[in-house]
Amino acid sequence: MIYSLRGKLVHKELGLAVVECNGVGYGCRTSYNTLVKLGETGGEVMVYTHLAVREDGVELFGFADMQELNCFRQLISVSGVGPKAATAILSDMTTEQFALTVASGDSKSLTRTKGIGTKTAQRIVLELKDKISSESVSGTSASSDCSGGAVNTGGSAVGEAMEALMVLGYSQGEIAPILRKLDPDLDTQELIKETLRIMASK
Repeated sequence: MIYSLRGKLVHKELGLAVVECNGVGYGCRTSYNTLVKLGETGGEVMVYTHLAVREDGVELFGFADMQELNCFRQLISVSGVGPKAATAILSDMTTEQFALTVASGDSKSLTRTKGIGTKTAQRIVLELKDKISSESVSGTSASSDCSGGAVNTGGSAVGEAMEALMVLGYSQGEIAPILRKLDPDLDTQELIKETLRIMASK
């Protein structure tokens, strides 16, 4: 498995970034948001990768951070959603926006991406929200034991932030201690951003 690539960004175009490592250029299919984060060609970059193996070939997908890679993997786990559709969705919205879309059940926002119909959008929300719910149930007691008390999430911005962060691939045990320390009066988007900032600084 190719976990990540670090090297010089030698070429980029819509949907593709080429990272040269030790003289070998790796073409990574990617999203518009990652292309923006990678910056201009010639600089050193790091991308987190996913290798998609199909009957008709092998493709490498690369993303600027683990949050986007986690979103991509969550998306392709949904029946009927392939890598191309997943990268299209992640080109049209940030990881935070995607997580909020799923957590809030807003399937309509997903249909704004070309090629994503109403049924597919509803399936994405249904399957990923169900995964979050099952993870939340299994992780509740563990997070309470480790962090000195449960987070009151029912119907609150904190609850929406927790569900959204779990869409990004984080466990409740990782999220709860941080959310507990943040100002509960912050809105959902601010809570997500601040939690991601704290986790990135660890």
